[in-house]
Amino acid sequence: MFHNPRELAMAARLAPVLETGHPTAQREGLLAKSTWPKRPGLFPSVAGVTALALMSAAPAHAGEPEHVAAQPQDAARAQAHGDPLANAQAEAEQQLHQTFTNLRFEDFGPAPVEGPLYQATAGGKIIYFAPQTEHLLFATVYDRNGVNLTALAQERGASRRLKAIDPAKALAIGPVDAPTVIEFTDPDCPYCQALDRYWNAKAAEGKPVRRLIFFVSGIHPTAAAKAEHILCSPNREAAFKAAYSGQTPPVLRQCAAGHDKVAADAELVARVGVSGTPTLIADGKLISGFQQAELEAFLDRHAKPALAKAATDAPR
Repeated sequence: MFHNPRELAMAARLAPVLETGHPTAQREGLLAKSTWPKRPGLFPSVAGVTALALMSAAPAHAGEPEHVAAQPQDAARAQAHGDPLANAQAEAEQQLHQTFTNLRFEDFGPAPVEGPLYQATAGGKIIYFAPQTEHLLFATVYDRNGVNLTALAQERGASRRLKAIDPAKALAIGPVDAPTVIEFTDPDCPYCQALDRYWNAKAAEGKPVRRLIFFVSGIHPTAAAKAEHILCSPNREAAFKAAYSGQTPPVLRQCAAGHDKVAADAELVARVGVSGTPTLIADGKLISGFQQAELEAFLDRHAKPALAKAATDAPR
């Protein structure tokens, strides 16, 4: 769940990741670079792309029928007749089965994407663009060893964005000694309000977190005024809880410090590349939307050391 009524912000840095017909690049050298991908180059040993969504701006070849995935026996028959395209398809299918021996494939055929494939970052997410056929792919790319290369790139991007965030400038909510999350939020975002209820429920279970809040004010028309009201209130945490429970006071507080903080948060949002709410950073990992399973895993990771410490400190 990710509240973003605008189209994806494609303010992205492009870097070539795959070009058909080229030999496999050296994985070790590329993955070892901390700023990967740093310059144009091939995506390392790309063997498969699991596409979650595929959008095309226009047909690759207007007026031509869509490709129909050929069955393996069809490719074999065409290969026997010396069809170069069928030969290439048969060889590719054979390589797929030999490379990923633990997977079962029902069919195999040409993909609609042609030409070089480029990698971009939009709203903290990795996407892929094929300019030749004008396709945009929301996908996960694995190498033959099962390494999630998309996740690696996204984590490196989150690490770079973290450097622009000063935790001391956040609105801090929650105990100082609790696990910390950075949270980009909007008082009018329904998923942000649901996330606040989730954190409250976890705190009641004895699993509190310390939330470092930065406000996103460019989506809803009253978000900036409500954020300023929270920041100008004598008890900012109480005002935050009231706003996120849906309460709107008859008069919203205003002050110069609150106004400047909302403006500074807006600049940070643009610099970090946040395009929707809520967006969180937990343990250095960017989480787009209210992803409850990922948040449960975050809490579990921090609960285990706490339980171990409690057992060690218990009297014998």
